[in-house]
Amino acid sequence: MKPTVMQLHRDLLSGNTSSVALTEQALATIVSHQEAGERAFTLVDARAALATARQVDAAGLYPTPLAGIPVSVKDLFDIQGQVTTAGSVAFKRNPRAPRDAAVVATLRAAGAVLLGRTNMSEFACSGLGLNSHYGTPRNPGDPERVAGGSSSGAAVSVALGMSAAALGADTGGSARIPAAFCGLVGFKPTARRVPMQGCLPLSPSLDSIGTLARSVSCCAILDAVLSGGWTPSHARGLPPDVKKRRFYVTDDYLSQHVDSAVAQAFDDALACLSRAGARIIRFDFSELGRIADMEAQGGLAAAEAWRWHGPRLEGEGGACYDPRIAQSLRQGAGLSAVRYLELVEQRRELQAAAAYRLSMADAWLMPTVAILPPKLAELENEDDYARLNRLVLRNSAVVNLLDGCAVSLPLTDQIGLSVCGLHGRDSHILKIAAGVERALAHP
Repeated sequence: MKPTVMQLHRDLLSGNTSSVALTEQALATIVSHQEAGERAFTLVDARAALATARQVDAAGLYPTPLAGIPVSVKDLFDIQGQVTTAGSVAFKRNPRAPRDAAVVATLRAAGAVLLGRTNMSEFACSGLGLNSHYGTPRNPGDPERVAGGSSSGAAVSVALGMSAAALGADTGGSARIPAAFCGLVGFKPTARRVPMQGCLPLSPSLDSIGTLARSVSCCAILDAVLSGGWTPSHARGLPPDVKKRRFYVTDDYLSQHVDSAVAQAFDDALACLSRAGARIIRFDFSELGRIADMEAQGGLAAAEAWRWHGPRLEGEGGACYDPRIAQSLRQGAGLSAVRYLELVEQRRELQAAAAYRLSMADAWLMPTVAILPPKLAELENEDDYARLNRLVLRNSAVVNLLDGCAVSLPLTDQIGLSVCGLHGRDSHILKIAAGVERALAHP
């Protein structure tokens, strides 16, 4: 069992390890990973990482639990002096970033050791994690399967011990899907809880920062630091009780086409929580049935992505895009302004329905992903790729559409359970997820 951020922090405080030792170990693991032909990172800045580690050790204070801890950064965020390629060769000749993204600057200020940039689905435009330009990060538990996307490299970096935590992004599940597929915890906060400046956009209405780590407490620490709310009280941990908590479960839209293994793991988790004293409440959420029509032609995400990518796709750089990614982005070209405004209004209606139906819930539970990680061989056919990508994204994307928050917890190495809440309930959902994590660990 790899140590959590807080365990590493305590080891640093006690002198049992040093930031340099942790960083050297992480870099050695990255080198072994790369020598084996794997592609979790697109850029590793070993010199800068070791320089930071030495500075932190020399100060000897470790003022936050992230101080001296190796962290990876998704290739979607600006890092001063580096080119943000977003997993694409179309941006390789772009100017170097003049300054850090807001969240990268915050991590630096907290003393985190930034190892480098992690691989991803090109422009964050897929839930599968494939990358035809830099190679596809493979599932740590089964190299024949995908790691999930778009934050594929971020998940692999944590799962294989190349970093203690990872900074990602989440527009439709981009942090939670790879967390579920790689046996990790992933957190999607309410959009705009964490500033997006310096992060390449996909869909500004749906984009949010995502984090991946080994425990709920790790993600809670990252969230507290990134949202500007870190205080020493966070080091005391989260209340771990689920007794009398009201967990809502819907059997309609989210339960269609679910793999038998996923369904069994989900049912087992519900039974475990019930034995721990939680109340499992089945409810109807028929309004979710409207989502399929809303997402025809790509929905809000495609419309907003086309506004940004359209001029580039139609220009000289268009030939550099992966054809699958280009095809997905071009869906937005056919959406009229009237249709876009209709989608915005339909989203408001769905959010109002969620606020009513979940008003008494402590959390809403669902499988993070309806299926097991697809095998790479299953994605060679274009129709299968599109179908499986939609299915992988389906459950997690609901939370983005509702502008909610969610924590994905591992039920197995490749199946996740999402603990979800409405807009602004982030701190509450992290506490509830910590209780669920504990209950599942002690059935």
